[in-house]
Amino acid sequence: MTFPGAEWEWMTDAAEYGWSEEGLQDARDLTNELHTSAVMIIHNGKVVDAWGDLEYKYRCHSLRKSFLSALYGIHIENGTISLDATMEDLGIDDNEALSELEKQATVQMLLQARSGIYHPALFETAAMTAAKPERHSVAPGELYHYNNWDFNALGTIYEQETGEAIHQSFMDRIAIPIGMQDYVPEDGSYVTGEESQHAAYPFVLSTRDLARFGHLFLNDGVWNGERVLPEGWVEESTAVHSVLVEERPDRGGYGYMWWVEVDGQHFGSVDRVPEGTYTARGARGHVLAVVPNLDLVFVHRTNTAVSGQRTTYDDIGRVFKLVVNSLNR
Repeated sequence: MTFPGAEWEWMTDAAEYGWSEEGLQDARDLTNELHTSAVMIIHNGKVVDAWGDLEYKYRCHSLRKSFLSALYGIHIENGTISLDATMEDLGIDDNEALSELEKQATVQMLLQARSGIYHPALFETAAMTAAKPERHSVAPGELYHYNNWDFNALGTIYEQETGEAIHQSFMDRIAIPIGMQDYVPEDGSYVTGEESQHAAYPFVLSTRDLARFGHLFLNDGVWNGERVLPEGWVEESTAVHSVLVEERPDRGGYGYMWWVEVDGQHFGSVDRVPEGTYTARGARGHVLAVVPNLDLVFVHRTNTAVSGQRTTYDDIGRVFKLVVNSLNR
């Protein structure tokens, strides 16, 4: 397996590695019909093809959650944070106090989006707010529900328990070890407000740096022989903890703040994706897909800082499938 140095290495002739130039062109042509800003395709650690601005730091939206999941793995391994710690153990509360039942939610349940804590949350859409179940409608751990309260509270817990700011920690523990070319801690920020004590923690990140993050996961958290993430964390965090095929065929399943393929389901418009595929996703057009069976990393970005720029997950799935089908297996 190849790892990039200061720069990504490109395949000199992708066809020699089993790639169809016609198939890749079909993928490129489809993105020309969409609001795609950048695409990057990595196979065995080398760039197969890429187009758009790979250096521009696009908004990440909910990709941030998968970044934090990776950081959690490091501190769970070293004992700083326990998956079994409850909100009560950690002293976590909010403007409207958590009930005794809600306080029994664990760190693991938050990572799985199964806390059962349905309080107001920052950085969520109107649709997310409207879809939130009634408070106390389920006990902690009983129900998966994509919930920004969980994800934001995990940010609070991380900084409280480690003493590290999320964006600096990402720099020190991930970006530097894997040689990210563009990221600096100032590319992160916080969203605060009256709705909740728990801030959101947005990132901006370049496409080529996001591809490095995917390549780290493809290699089980090891980068060029050096272990960056604990052994077993990639497998555990990208395992299926909740099956969502019936209610969310465009997702498949959910791990620890990662979306995971189930029975070939992962993008609503695509019949089947390779077994074991998992993705980090950000609203309106951001996908990092890792396909371990093919040693493949796929990145799609949309410049969502521009009003009206949006690419649906269905359309990204169509691009992804064209890319996958371009590799002769």
